[in-house]
Amino acid sequence: MKDNYFILLFFILLITGCATVSRNQAPSSKYNTVAPLGFQPDVRYVNMDPAVIQSRFSEVIERRRALSVESNLDILALSGGGAGGSFGAGALVGFSHQGKRPQFDIVTGVSAGALIAPFAFLGSAWDARLADNFSGGHSDNFLVSRGFGILMHPSVYQNQTIIDFVDQFVTSDMISEVATQAASDRLLLVATTDLDKEETVIWDMGKIAAHGGETARTLFRDVLVASASIPGVFPPIIIPVESNGSRYDEMHVDGSVTTAFFIAPTLAFVLPLDPNVLKGANIYVLINGQLGVIPRTTELKTISILSRSISAELNHMKRTELALTSEFAKKYGMNFRLTVIPIDYHFDGPLEFQEATSRKLFEFGADCAKEGLLWATVEQSIARYESALSAVRINNQPDIQSIPACPLDTHL
Repeated sequence: MKDNYFILLFFILLITGCATVSRNQAPSSKYNTVAPLGFQPDVRYVNMDPAVIQSRFSEVIERRRALSVESNLDILALSGGGAGGSFGAGALVGFSHQGKRPQFDIVTGVSAGALIAPFAFLGSAWDARLADNFSGGHSDNFLVSRGFGILMHPSVYQNQTIIDFVDQFVTSDMISEVATQAASDRLLLVATTDLDKEETVIWDMGKIAAHGGETARTLFRDVLVASASIPGVFPPIIIPVESNGSRYDEMHVDGSVTTAFFIAPTLAFVLPLDPNVLKGANIYVLINGQLGVIPRTTELKTISILSRSISAELNHMKRTELALTSEFAKKYGMNFRLTVIPIDYHFDGPLEFQEATSRKLFEFGADCAKEGLLWATVEQSIARYESALSAVRINNQPDIQSIPACPLDTHL
């Protein structure tokens, strides 16, 4: 399925040059001088804006830490992964059942992780709704082909089913509760990719929710849908913005195009921050996918070589981000925890939305979390990865018929 996904993207590049959907001109400014219609510019920022890193990010972290004098900061980062989001949803529900899930001070989400992020932010009380949405019952009809309509639209699949899916869970109750929680300096952040700028845009969902009303609910929904819109597979989301009385359009797509996941703006990794603010913080990174594949022979064909190359690039991007985050955590004395779908779990990739497959993956994540076998250190995750590869070398092929060991394998 993963190969089919990348072959599909290549096919899109060949045939969609004639797509003719109109839009307004994009704004020419690089950073936050424009705002979504009806909102202030501070509801989002460009990931590489140094002014944000030096002021707003540090200020928010310091305020949040001041409120957490009796406990350390808890930060959750949710990655993309399409259908792999069922793993993350199950993991959070199981984490609640284990009784050790914290109230996260900061929750960030990208792509599929963005869809889960509001539930993670609102806490265990929303687990029933999280399970209902992501354990498989709503996913079978996500991929609605346009047929020959692809020649007139910028994507292979329609996105109305995904819009409807997100629209039914982004309720006025959710918006109100997100606004209430954000008022105590907790942060819910979601990443999209602005194709006009070719940059990651970080949206402060709490500020959007605080605006209130249907305008806030609509933008909140559209940001989530945009973050999960794989370019070419699903159409982009056009977000109208304004500046000095002029109206523009921005084109936003999947946040995973530019960032696998994030715990802070990119520049925070290189700019100096107060070490006392972050010391002792707990970072949880939940990867809704895998970090590699079981080795298999690549066919000597252009399409096979191209699709495997793109797959390798995405996996390396996740691993690079993990390495940067791990070093960032060490630099500031933070505790780093990781979970990922093991490579010996039979995961068919981000577009495998079959209900039975999603439910099985949800239950796997939940069961591992309930048993306390979800979170691992980087070293433990590497050992788990090597163990799976060793089993393949011994047996010549993985045992994909049985449920593999959890992300934390206590036998290693």
